[in-house]
Amino acid sequence: MASDQENSQDANAPDDTSEKEITRGITIMKSIIRDRDKAVTYNVNWNADNQLIGSNAAKLASYIGTLVRMHILITATRWSNKELGSAKDKIWTEILRSFNIEDTTIRKKYILQLAGKRHRGWRTFLTNKYLKDKEKKFVEYDPEYPVKYAIFITEEEWVAFVAQRRDENFKKVSATNRERASNPTYAYKKGRLGYARLEEKILDETKSDATSLPPHVLWKEARVGKDGTVRDDVQHIYDECETLSQSISTAEDQENRSVLSRALNVPEYPGRVRGKGHGCTPTSLYKNPRRRNPSNQEVMETLQALQAQVLQLQKDNERYRCMEKCSSQLKETSEKASINCQNKFPEGISSCQLYLSSPTYRLVGKGKVHNTSGDLLHHRPLPDGHLKVSVDVVLDKDALLPIPDIVSETTLLRDAIGSFVAWPLDLIFIDDETPTKPASKDKGILRHNESVASQKEVFAQGSQQLSQKIGSRQKNKRDLPVTYLPKKGAFVPRYQISLETLVDSSDMATAGVIRLLDMEEDIFGYSCTETIGKEDLEHIFRHQELGVGVIHTYIRFLYDNFMRGNDQLSNRFRFVSSSLVNKALICREPDSCREYLVKRFMASSTNNLYLWPYNSGCHWLLLAIDPLKEVVYFLNSIDGEWTNYPDMKQLVDTSIKVFRSQRQARVPRTKSSNITWIKVQCPLQRNGIDCGYFVMRFMREIINMNQIEIPITYFDEYKCAHYTRLQLEQIKEELCQYFIEKRLISI
Repeated sequence: MASDQENSQDANAPDDTSEKEITRGITIMKSIIRDRDKAVTYNVNWNADNQLIGSNAAKLASYIGTLVRMHILITATRWSNKELGSAKDKIWTEILRSFNIEDTTIRKKYILQLAGKRHRGWRTFLTNKYLKDKEKKFVEYDPEYPVKYAIFITEEEWVAFVAQRRDENFKKVSATNRERASNPTYAYKKGRLGYARLEEKILDETKSDATSLPPHVLWKEARVGKDGTVRDDVQHIYDECETLSQSISTAEDQENRSVLSRALNVPEYPGRVRGKGHGCTPTSLYKNPRRRNPSNQEVMETLQALQAQVLQLQKDNERYRCMEKCSSQLKETSEKASINCQNKFPEGISSCQLYLSSPTYRLVGKGKVHNTSGDLLHHRPLPDGHLKVSVDVVLDKDALLPIPDIVSETTLLRDAIGSFVAWPLDLIFIDDETPTKPASKDKGILRHNESVASQKEVFAQGSQQLSQKIGSRQKNKRDLPVTYLPKKGAFVPRYQISLETLVDSSDMATAGVIRLLDMEEDIFGYSCTETIGKEDLEHIFRHQELGVGVIHTYIRFLYDNFMRGNDQLSNRFRFVSSSLVNKALICREPDSCREYLVKRFMASSTNNLYLWPYNSGCHWLLLAIDPLKEVVYFLNSIDGEWTNYPDMKQLVDTSIKVFRSQRQARVPRTKSSNITWIKVQCPLQRNGIDCGYFVMRFMREIINMNQIEIPITYFDEYKCAHYTRLQLEQIKEELCQYFIEKRLISI
């Protein structure tokens, strides 16, 4: 609260020299104004708790009160009101002109909070002096206008202020606060000194090397009278604090209630520290970051981790039950099962391939099947319908054993390499490519001594044989029980299985090994090399989100299989490289992206449709651009609008306009600034993964229809609400077949 002495200086103050739009009047701190005009500024100090101290602290506090009276209306009831933002900024600017204070968020927050206290004190001073009598009760008559403060308060502002203070709700709040503050149990006796400057005074007098004092020490000193005596109840609280401080850690002090709050048995208000004064917070006192509520993303990550733990526990429980069931089956199995030699398999030891039928039918490993009379597994008879198998190679690292090994407690196939397990007869297939006996030296051939031609021949034969075997299994129900076969006529991803086998058997099984695919100039308008790594192929096998390497490889497939040698298609359809034009490059290098598109458009003189798979950073969509007709077809499998991609749209529009200018085309005025964008009602995806597969199928169907104009409702031949998984698997099969035929993967 400002003193009357300060207020008495108002009339003789010089004009305010702050910003011109401030016309509220004058300042009373004449010395500060004079020094400011001479470019003299005052230094201020801050203690370890970020509180204002030093010889100029009181001067700054008084100056803040003056600025508040000048720039803040007395009718402002809430200091946090956003409408006061500009006035607060003016106060902060004026303070920076006269005091050396870092222009940081923490300093500005402290100063403006102090200004808020000065504003409340100013309003309280006016209320007590003009609206209340000597007994501190509101007067019934209309209070006179305070002419003394006319430079701060207009008559209209005073009338509104009086009306606010005479409101019955305010009177009730005022009476409650006055009663609460009238008889404090432990009265503060240091006047306007404040806790921060009291602490500074004590440290100076004692010549202590400490940077701060405990809150309860300051609290006690602030209640010592001028005669130096300490009341017994104050001393009792201090002694109790000393006792508690020996048994409570700093962390506990911070997390719950402070020692002083415990001794006083009062609640601790958030954001403040009792006994330290204005500006000191738990964060600044304990030098620990304040705990914050977790974000939505953190909550979701925690929830996903818990769900994964529950799922793992369910799996472990299921495996345990399976092991118990298997153990009981082994005890009940008759001796005939171990004595019989299965006629389906050749007698003796044969190389084989191991399959699983759940959750999907797939090849999971390779090994050797032991079809021998009287053979046992770990001194136990084999279960009905099973044979003993030794595991040599694992192709699916997450595959579970059909029957867990109760002896070694093994449940994963990868943990059974080099050991024997029981495998269902229906899921074992003899590997005809590998002989059961070693070949003689005169007939054998070492792979590292083979010629390149012979390696390609063996590779082609192996791929063909593997495909034939998969096809024969689909046709011959005797080799595979109906319970494990797909439905009749169902799609079997033979090329995916073949390619995955080749990858696992090649050097690409090693991390970091890549393959290079040359992209001719006719494809993207420039020659380049596309890099394919194992992770790209894994995305195909596992049906995961696709990268640009896979998308470009499929574009090369479309070019080789549809457009090469077909002048009509190759002259009608062109491609735009997603490596040269994508969201990241559009934001970082828009000029180079525009130059590439314009150069691409200028490459032809006839009507072309440019197919551009655009990656927005986390989603694939397709743009089909006809630059001559200035039409852009927008195919988005998540039913979004092109307005959701403003950078992409601006780039396309600008590139078409530059292309129009370079070819000196005459366009009607009504169309000069309008480029036609058409949202095609294409099939929509039902998850967050399929966008890349949809884009590849869009391109294939557009080229296959051989039409530059795409109907708004899409082609009748391919019209559907959603692509089925089979339709997407067909695209993946084409891609895997192309990898095999191009011999990108060799053993």
